[in-house]
Amino acid sequence: MPQRPAKALLIDLLSDVLEMVAYGEDAGEVGDLLCRRAETFAPEVICSILYVDDERKLRPLAAPSLPEHYSAALDGLPVGPKVGSCGTAAFRGEPVEVDDIENDELWADFKALALPLGLRACWSSPIKTRDGRVVGTFAFYYRKPRGPTAHERQIVARCTHLCAVLIENNEFRRRAHDEAFIDAMSGLPNRASFDVRLEEMTAEQRQFALLFADLDHLKRVNDTLGHAAGDELIRIASTRLKSVSPDVEVFRLGGDEFAFILRACESEPQMVAIAQSLIQAVGQPVEYQGMTLQPSLTAGGVFQGETGSDKNTLYQNADFALYHAKDVNRGGFVSFRQGMRTTMTQRLRAIAEVDEALAEGRILPHYQPIVRLGTAEIVGLEALARIRTRDGGIMAAAEFHCALSDPRIAYALTSQMLVQVAADIRHWLALGLPLQHVGFNITTADLQKGDLERRVAAAFSDGEEALRHLILEVNEAVFVNDDMVADEIKSLRCKGILVALDDFGTGFASLTHLLDFPVDIMKIDKSFIDRIVDDPSSAVIVQALLDISRKLGMRIVAEGVETKEQAERLMEMGCTMGQGYYFARPASAAITAELLTRFAHRPSDKTRSIASRTAATGQRARRAR
Repeated sequence: MPQRPAKALLIDLLSDVLEMVAYGEDAGEVGDLLCRRAETFAPEVICSILYVDDERKLRPLAAPSLPEHYSAALDGLPVGPKVGSCGTAAFRGEPVEVDDIENDELWADFKALALPLGLRACWSSPIKTRDGRVVGTFAFYYRKPRGPTAHERQIVARCTHLCAVLIENNEFRRRAHDEAFIDAMSGLPNRASFDVRLEEMTAEQRQFALLFADLDHLKRVNDTLGHAAGDELIRIASTRLKSVSPDVEVFRLGGDEFAFILRACESEPQMVAIAQSLIQAVGQPVEYQGMTLQPSLTAGGVFQGETGSDKNTLYQNADFALYHAKDVNRGGFVSFRQGMRTTMTQRLRAIAEVDEALAEGRILPHYQPIVRLGTAEIVGLEALARIRTRDGGIMAAAEFHCALSDPRIAYALTSQMLVQVAADIRHWLALGLPLQHVGFNITTADLQKGDLERRVAAAFSDGEEALRHLILEVNEAVFVNDDMVADEIKSLRCKGILVALDDFGTGFASLTHLLDFPVDIMKIDKSFIDRIVDDPSSAVIVQALLDISRKLGMRIVAEGVETKEQAERLMEMGCTMGQGYYFARPASAAITAELLTRFAHRPSDKTRSIASRTAATGQRARRAR
């Protein structure tokens, strides 16, 4: 059979390569084909193709006749003026012919790699795109010192053109892949990539762990320092996270959300240890434009056994763990437990219920009196949110409180409550009732938006008279976990708005916080009052708080007073104000108006309860309606 001419063989090669490129074949496989065909056309050569990455480093693409360790040694070498034939050709942008590797200075640092393989000469040509950019090299190695022949030059001329098409197409496909599967800001795999990997891992029925995490307070950084600062924080956190372990796959899902697949994790304790490493890595200070930022990560996760859950269940369980961590262990890690699924279901149900009540105008305030212990005189009120059910019943806050962990719900609830409380205060003042102060609970979500002062002013827009009767009550956790929110509280106090520290003693704050964040009123949590009669330790703590509050110029209110004995013990200790079921349960605005009329200035026997009168007053109010 007659041998086909070289020109026809090159045309066949062109056709085969372009067909493989068009069908999206792997670039390495196409490169291997090209090298083997070139070696067939020129039997005395060994062919290699390298591409140059975005960092101007050499990366092996194809070299089927060279040992793997040789290609691996070239991987990552920066192009330069004396980096063998290929690195130099890429650096110069022109062919480099080295007839004698052993004695050529371009190979001084690399000949120890080539000579043991019998490679004595190397001719490398740059691969260029249409705009002249060097994207790779195409090289012929020889087993004896010599240069290229005219026939070999003809082959290389055609092959470098094909390589340019191959590499440009590969770059285009890589960019398209990156746009689809890589997060541009962090360089991490994105949500689409995560979905694919999680599907693969669950299908393999192997042990691994799945973690979700939030970069804490990113929105606040964006709002106060600008989005450039937030973006930089994301990039730094991403770099730190992916450097923790090669066995941890890190994904950025968007915003402040990250996901982790711990593919070599074999137990829950190992998962916890790795999670702590991730949290510690992020938690190192970050310097930004002369400021020190303190990032933190909150994470939740689930360990997957060999016969574990499906993808969706696993995803939900890790998500539940993260939500739980944000509620109880901000800046830490929580492992999934089955009870969290029930808790989350209840939370989602509560969110939906409050959402509907907000949309339908079924949110209303009830008011619980704060009394002077020695006289039962009403000296203040606390506004408490209630939901009117569709059948006319009243739902207490305890039944939907978990919904307030959703910032959107908490913010919207405050907005509706503010308007109604302001209207009630104005109404009572118009009636000439002896009203002193009304406590109004606000949440971290209300403060983080930075518009609380504006919202309060809008609700009390008809003048300052009603506003002077408002006290903002803030849970002590706000002060501990959120310095910038505490600054907002300070700003409100500077504008004359009174602030009460609610539920003091629930385990978040220490006495030093009272020095750092002074308030006008401290409310001692019910957990201390419950034990004040029978537990000497609780009595000592309450007495100490009373003494400290007096010295700091703060008023103090005992919450959750439910018995005569508790009230009398508090009076003996010098506490003057209390709140609880012993005196009155929370009641509607109409009933509260009657209570103010009857008890705001009326002296009484020591600690005389008005709770029994509340029911009768309520009956009269209902008959009046």
